Amino acid sequence: MQDVLRPVLVIGGTLTLTVLIGWLIDRLLRAADERRHDTRLFGLLRRCQTPLQLLLASSAVYVAYDAFELNVRRGDVFRDILATITIAASAWLVIRAAGAVAENYISRYEARTDDTARVRQFRTQLGMIRRVVTTVLGVVAAAVAILLVFPELRALGTSMLASAGIIGIIAGVAAQSILGNLFAGLQVAFGDSVKIGDTVVVDGEWGTVEEISLAFLTVRIWDDRRLTMPVSYFNSKPVENWSRGGTQITGTVYLYLDHAAPIAELREHLREFLLGRKDWDGRSWSLVVTDTTPTTIEVRAAMSARDASDVWTLRCAVREELITWLRDHHPYALPRVPTSEAAVRPPRPAEQAERAGDGSGAPEGTGNGVVRRSPHAAS
Repeated sequence: MQDVLRPVLVIGGTLTLTVLIGWLIDRLLRAADERRHDTRLFGLLRRCQTPLQLLLASSAVYVAYDAFELNVRRGDVFRDILATITIAASAWLVIRAAGAVAENYISRYEARTDDTARVRQFRTQLGMIRRVVTTVLGVVAAAVAILLVFPELRALGTSMLASAGIIGIIAGVAAQSILGNLFAGLQVAFGDSVKIGDTVVVDGEWGTVEEISLAFLTVRIWDDRRLTMPVSYFNSKPVENWSRGGTQITGTVYLYLDHAAPIAELREHLREFLLGRKDWDGRSWSLVVTDTTPTTIEVRAAMSARDASDVWTLRCAVREELITWLRDHHPYALPRVPTSEAAVRPPRPAEQAERAGDGSGAPEGTGNGVVRRSPHAAS
């Protein structure tokens, strides 16, 4: 009975003590976070509570096992399990602590600068470094656990190292796409071609870069779909990056109108409309005729905005406003359908005065808008 009760009391007391120590550390971090409002470090370090508690428990029980000379059935296996848990918890704690320090540094950097592009670039690079460090620590922890905790596998490890050259060649050929994406991810992160938060157009899809991992990049499309593709795609094909060099952007709206369209009045109405829009940043605007065909003219309206989201909203609003204004005030300016009757432009004051002077009176034609030739025109 004593052989069973003594290990239970020692292990139970050790676990209780480690839980109490972990709770005290968490309380201290919470108190420091409430006093220090200039940094988020102490609050972020509280995320390390779980790996810290696991590390304290496994290491304390491992030490108590030898200190109290506990006689546990299959004790060697029990000690190996404790050692493995301790190594894994140590790697987990280091990863969480490094992530907390990195996140705190990013927050302080964001508070000191207004350069959002630089902040996104720094966040992208730091995220890539964290993924690489996490992968390396995981591999190292697994190797340490295998080589130190399980001595019978050391000979196997030595023989594997002896053939590392052959294995490296085979792995390089078999996993060349994986390695290519890995190096492409590092190139994207540190080459500044695309960053988290950038607005991009990929394969005709407009969206925002949401995540960059070691192998894949995720773009959140405007309708909340996610487009996932290998990182190497951004190094091998052209991609529109609307955020590189600044978020400001100029949008365009194309209208196809009749040759009689009042361009000057349409330009003035566009100016008045933009003055009342909050999504227009006031940098530039224009309305010009960019092309002509035998039946229509092409009119381009251009306006600037702060970012891609504002320019999309502004383009839609301008397109709707101009078409509605032309329909209500100048319907003759809209494209005409040859097989239907179209509205005739009303005579200008100068034309009315000229016709009144020569006695011709009202213009030739009918009230339905169809122009008819005079019977004396042939003579």
